Amino acid sequence: MKAVLDRVLTWPNERQENAAKLLLLMESQDQSDYRLTDAQVEEVQRRQADPNPRSLTLEEFKERLSRRLSE
Repeated sequence: MKAVLDRVLTWPNERQENAAKLLLLMESQDQSDYRLTDAQVEEVQRRQADPNPRSLTLEEFKERLSRRLSE
């Protein structure tokens, strides 16, 4: 890791600034109070693995929402 960071210091200033912004963004995500549960992580992975995800029409979405709200 140290070797990579040392190389970053040889990059042009604009590129160094972009690298710093990226690292700061990653750091801020670690400080967030929001965390996914294991089940949520599994669901995200399942959805990302589906090469042909099915999209709902607006009408299908409304129907499912109304069913959920009436339960």
